[in-house]
Amino acid sequence: MSRAPRQRIFDRFAPIVAGLLVLPAIGVAGYCWIERWSVLDALYMTVTTLATVGYGEVHPLSPGGRIFTIGLIASGGVLGAYALTQVAQIVFTGEWRRYWVNQKRRRMLTELSNHFIVCGYGRVGRNVIAELGNEKLPFVVIELQPEKVARVQETGALAVAGDAALESVLRQAGIERARGLVACAKTDADNVFIVLTARSLRPDLTIVARADVEESEAKLRRAGASRVILPYHITGRRMVTMLVRPDVADFLDEVSHTSGLELVLEQIRIAPTSPLVGLPLVAAQARHDFDVTVLACKHADGRWNTRPHSETVLEAGCQMIALGTLPNLQKLLELARR
Repeated sequence: MSRAPRQRIFDRFAPIVAGLLVLPAIGVAGYCWIERWSVLDALYMTVTTLATVGYGEVHPLSPGGRIFTIGLIASGGVLGAYALTQVAQIVFTGEWRRYWVNQKRRRMLTELSNHFIVCGYGRVGRNVIAELGNEKLPFVVIELQPEKVARVQETGALAVAGDAALESVLRQAGIERARGLVACAKTDADNVFIVLTARSLRPDLTIVARADVEESEAKLRRAGASRVILPYHITGRRMVTMLVRPDVADFLDEVSHTSGLELVLEQIRIAPTSPLVGLPLVAAQARHDFDVTVLACKHADGRWNTRPHSETVLEAGCQMIALGTLPNLQKLLELARR
């Protein structure tokens, strides 16, 4: 893997900076030794010689002093030509642009918060970030292969090159400020290590992991995954639903995403300080004027109420599954989060 643009630029200009420090020192030492001048006179002569301003000699030069001056002028010319060459290479090869782009991405990563981390840019990872993009949710991808990282960055998305099982890489992706993490690496073993590391850094983080085989589900849950997805099982159930109840499948698919229909399914958690706490459902709807259908409620202790009615009391920490239009759901979200 090539070094970072910042390091390459430093390597280009390090000899120039060294030359700018060493040449004047050599000039001062040379004039003091050859001509027996004072340090001030030697410094003045060195600066005027290297700057090529042509103010003339401080004192008449001996033959040795003239030869030394010729060498000093030649050295300064070589250094200037080298500096111009390096600047031209940086400008015309676009290295400066890559440097500033990388700096911008690094700054965006440090400012990113309440985002999702997608570990792996395979078939599952590509679909995950496509859905996050459709939902207009911020995310960053962690991928080990540099060519895949470049592919993600070409789309304008943020990506970090490295092993997602390493703490340093997860910290670079902003795991301390993340809202959730998806572990969809190439193998189940990789996903187990990713989940273990992520859970050790963020005990409260929502982690969804992919598993190819059933035996890996228990391992991923023990490692700390909040949810484990078995793509082949889900695909099988989905295909049967489409065969037996195709209209139900199409409706649920539409309302589960903000992509086409006016109605959307949303999960809404009621904060302890929300004005909805303690109100029956019908009273909350009448008082705050939001028109949504509450399909289910999950209590703070994990119990589900799958048949909420008009007199169901809304509790702090309750998670509602609501169906409605985006404006009404947004209004309910704002009320629930106060």
